[in-house]
This record gives sequence, structure tokens and C-alpha cells, in this order.
Amino acid sequence: MTSHSAGQDTIARRPLRIGVIGSASADPEVWATAHAVGRALGRAEALLVCGGGGGVMAAAAEGACREGGEVLGILPGDDPGAAADGVSIPVATGLGEARNYLVVGASEAVIAIAGGWGTVNEAAHCMKIDRPLVGVRDALGERFEIERFDDPAAAVARALELATERRSDPRPRHVAR
Repeated sequence: MTSHSAGQDTIARRPLRIGVIGSASADPEVWATAHAVGRALGRAEALLVCGGGGGVMAAAAEGACREGGEVLGILPGDDPGAAADGVSIPVATGLGEARNYLVVGASEAVIAIAGGWGTVNEAAHCMKIDRPLVGVRDALGERFEIERFDDPAAAVARALELATERRSDPRPRHVAR
């Protein structure tokens, strides 16, 4: 326990929170991409936020974990033990797919990798609440006008930059209706 002098506040370091959304299953190329994203987030000391399950989520979580990073997994079910091995902070919500909104809402910027309907749902939440979203080899299609990258490190760098900008500008943002 540390002490401080009267009048001096102790402020916890709050890492940038970067969401990773994507397919619940991953072929070797998608796995490698998500793992590289997770490793880059771990090296950057960002908190990786994801759905806590398999595929892209598990690969990114493992990558972050290997670099000493923290991973917040917001699970759809009631069992925190169902989280992927790399998830250090499992939160069992019992909300099913409704937890997608929590993944996006808890993030200061989001990275999409590959993806199916769940990823489209999360990306739509990003648009709805004006959450910065970038893609790295994503499958969201042209309907989502986002910055896209082939290099995982470049996608992470941009997401960190967008999250930092968001944090430094506390003004309310426009929310789409």
C-alpha cells in the first residue's frame, strides 16, 4: 500500500480500450492476423476488449496475453469459465448476442477482422454511437466506409491514434438515429 501527502490525489492509470471484433471461427490466415493484432495491443499496453470466445477473439486474446497484455472478455453466457484461454478478465453477462453492444460501448476504438453477421452487428453499433472503427482484412463490405489495412500493426496504430484523439476531446459526439 502506498501513501501520499494530504491534498495529493492518486489516479489509476487507465489504458486505452481497443475492441477487437470478428469471426467466431478463424482459418490459419485470419488467426494469424488476429494474433498479430492482439500482440500489438499487448505491446502498446492497451486493454483488449472482445467477446471472449473463439476464433478472432481467442487469437487476439492469446496474442495480447503473450505480450503481457490484459484482455476483457464480455461473454454472452453465464459461465466465466467459458472464456478463451487468453482472456484475463472474463465478464459473464448472460445477455447472448446483446453483449455485442457492451463490447463496442466499452471500447474507445474498434478493429474488425474478417467477420460474419455478429461482426456486422457490432460494426453497426460502432456507427450508431460514433465509435471509431478500422478494419484489417475485414469482411464488412463497402457499406461500412472505414479505414482498412492489410497490415495488423498499421490497423492497431490507427486504432490507438483514434482512441487517443477521442479521449483528449471530451465534447459530446453526434449519435446517429
